[in-house]
Amino acid sequence: GNVGSNNFENQTDMELPNNEESINLYNNTSQEKLSGLSPSQTFEIIHNPLGEKSPIKFRDGINNETLNKIPFFKITEEFLKIIQRDKFIKLTPLGALPKKIMVELYAYKFIPEDFIESGITKLWKEDDSISIKSAKIVCELAKLTKKVNGKILLTKNGEKFLKEESRLFLFKQIYLTFTESFNWSFNDGFVEEPVGQYGSLFSIYLLLKYGESEKKTLFYSEKYLSVFFNFLPLFVDDYATPEEQFNNCYSVRTFERFTNWFGLTYFSEPKNNYDNKNNKIKSTELLTKLFIME
Repeated sequence: GNVGSNNFENQTDMELPNNEESINLYNNTSQEKLSGLSPSQTFEIIHNPLGEKSPIKFRDGINNETLNKIPFFKITEEFLKIIQRDKFIKLTPLGALPKKIMVELYAYKFIPEDFIESGITKLWKEDDSISIKSAKIVCELAKLTKKVNGKILLTKNGEKFLKEESRLFLFKQIYLTFTESFNWSFNDGFVEEPVGQYGSLFSIYLLLKYGESEKKTLFYSEKYLSVFFNFLPLFVDDYATPEEQFNNCYSVRTFERFTNWFGLTYFSEPKNNYDNKNNKIKSTELLTKLFIME
């Protein structure tokens, strides 16, 4: 189901209007605190992302050339094709992908891992590639694959969506499952709460609005935090300020392991893991090829 949103329903502390007309006006008026969205647009972005009333939707006519440039989608697609080719993948006794499959998938270099590329580690096991491990989980959550007696098989849907004419539908399934059902906190040591994932389309909105010019991750995390400020008290370690810890969590989850994985952004200069808030991010041309702001 959806990643726990219940604790974060009551997000605004603004003075609320009290008669119908002024409520209507308020709900539909652009707010600086919401980076220019109205409260009702923000509600749709959080609760019905990409839905009928959402101000951001998938663009019509997303073509194959665009889909080919989405690294995480390419991993899932090749993973499904391997299962189709081999009929099944036999998992290790611990339920992980075997080294042979990891090596085959990693060789495409859709999402290179710093530690492997720099030679610090070799690719031995599933845990050595967070993106491939995540793709495996997302395919199961999307009901494209199933586990039976220590093997991964394609479901009927998995077979069906691998047909060329279903490719865009497959991408949308992967994207929606990744953003709505897959638990982002599973991949990091930060708080379990859905920081960055809850209202992830708000970050897409910010990138559509500001992403063409280089901006620090802090620029985005502050704007996200001004809407989802209930997340801040979760950050209580003493190694840095709550804001800095929040930024570390937000930028790893949002940029490193979401928008970069989907080919929507990139770090415009080499990333410094010890100074996250000054790392600079830019959007790619894929962002406006996939999403449209109405």
